[in-house]
Amino acid sequence: MKVGIVIYSNESETVWNAFRVGNFALTEGDEVKVFLLGKGVECESLDTDKFMVTEQMQTLVDNGGEILACGSCLKIRQSGGSEMCPLSTMNDLYELITGSDRVVTF
Repeated sequence: MKVGIVIYSNESETVWNAFRVGNFALTEGDEVKVFLLGKGVECESLDTDKFMVTEQMQTLVDNGGEILACGSCLKIRQSGGSEMCPLSTMNDLYELITGSDRVVTF
């Protein structure tokens, strides 16, 4: 199955759980793409003692998942994409939605 995950939260526990779901789906043999939207583009700065968000993100990428970050949302925050979360467009989000068997949002 192709799983699309849209993250628009910047709450550490929520984002950590979103990536945990993605990582679990990968272990089940699914394809996983994550799109960071709105506050979700802040996820690389959300690590806490309890919720190591970037560790979950790296695990997802290392296991074949893909993470995309909304370019407009990054620009609003005067930020840019990264190697783990490249700058993406609404077209990329549209393709994630139309190309996925299931889409979940966090």
